[in-house]
Amino acid sequence: MEFTWLKTFITAAESGNFRRTAEELHISQPAVTVHIKQLEKATGVKLFHRDGRRIKLTEEGKRYSEHARALLELYQKGLEDLNSLRQGYVSKLLIGISPLIADTILPYVLKSYIKKNPEVEISVKIIDSADIERAVLTDEVDLGLSCLRSTNPELACELLYNDKVVFVAPHDGRDAETAPPLDEKEILEYNTLLTHNHPGYWDELCRAIKNTYPGTRMMKVSQTHITKRFIAEGLGVSFLPLSTVRRELLEGRLLEVDCYSLKLPEANTYAVTKYSHSKQREFIKYISGYRF
Repeated sequence: MEFTWLKTFITAAESGNFRRTAEELHISQPAVTVHIKQLEKATGVKLFHRDGRRIKLTEEGKRYSEHARALLELYQKGLEDLNSLRQGYVSKLLIGISPLIADTILPYVLKSYIKKNPEVEISVKIIDSADIERAVLTDEVDLGLSCLRSTNPELACELLYNDKVVFVAPHDGRDAETAPPLDEKEILEYNTLLTHNHPGYWDELCRAIKNTYPGTRMMKVSQTHITKRFIAEGLGVSFLPLSTVRRELLEGRLLEVDCYSLKLPEANTYAVTKYSHSKQREFIKYISGYRF
């Protein structure tokens, strides 16, 4: 049996037409027919019913298609692994990362880690923090970097980083040395508070704000980078991890507001793992020792 037959079979099952199969695979239509006949001979079953120009899987063909896909996927993974070996990689690490972490601390860590560990092939998958626990549990990723603590007893969860949360507002155009300090109460009363851009602290913080300033208008904005853009454009204010707004504060595009009546939370970063394998432990140790 040849893997080209499997590729042709799967493509034909998806397209439902031998002509489109030939066009997609860049082979002749007679070659498609030959591949299917050869596969039918090897398996001993009829794989397709023909209905004019259309084709449909037989009951046996439908059942075998699942195995054909698995065989082809395994074959492709083997080729990819050999290609990685030829490129000098001796191990792989697939990391699931929340969008917030991917947009802040991770680029600096990865750049340094890859430089020091050129033999490790790193793949990154962006996953919401709420879904990282499931991704690690089902072996979709080897390691998760999440803004949420995992409570699953089958997983290990390690605190990597504490980030101060700051209250930020758009620049008011006034000189920093002569202008009076921004007032927490006034800022919250006259601006829309952009919330839920971080999964870890907003529910509790919103309750505290509503108790102290009941008239505060709120609007949910799920992404931190969008929140920062909205603030810069004067659409509202927010409480954000310092690491996400450090550059904007230094450049004067955003202003920090001192809080005197609200206890601000911390934004945490966790490493979530299912196995205590060497490649996961080495990466966690490296990122734990990184100074942000």
